[in-house]
Amino acid sequence: MQDLSIDTVDLSILQYLIEDGTRSHKDIGQLVHLTGQAVGARVRKLQDIGVIEGYTVRWNPEKLGFSVQAFITIFLTSNQAHTSFHSFIKNRDEVVEAFRVSGEGCYWMRVRAESPSQLNDFLEELLKYANYKVSLTLGQIK
Repeated sequence: MQDLSIDTVDLSILQYLIEDGTRSHKDIGQLVHLTGQAVGARVRKLQDIGVIEGYTVRWNPEKLGFSVQAFITIFLTSNQAHTSFHSFIKNRDEVVEAFRVSGEGCYWMRVRAESPSQLNDFLEELLKYANYKVSLTLGQIK
């Protein structure tokens, strides 16, 4: 049977991994007063119970030419469009994140493009499924 309990040490380990996912178990162990092996066991437990779902890399998209970022509010044109819309966004590299929302619109999306022209091409394709409202980012604060 799996141990689903999480204590303050587990939360500390998780916080250190959130701050820097490349930090070694040994380094974290020194911070939480455990061995690297004990930290590894706790990390595996956090993975097994689904608290840690995976690891990612923070990167700078502008360094690779993706200088246009936009937030798009999606207004589907019909109730039957959800499934085809989901397929569309899952297959588009421009879509960084997509959320089903309540309130204004049906979905919110964050997209990245290399140019305004590429964003425009994406928006033209999007019109097959939905109307939209676009807000371009001017800078990131946090």
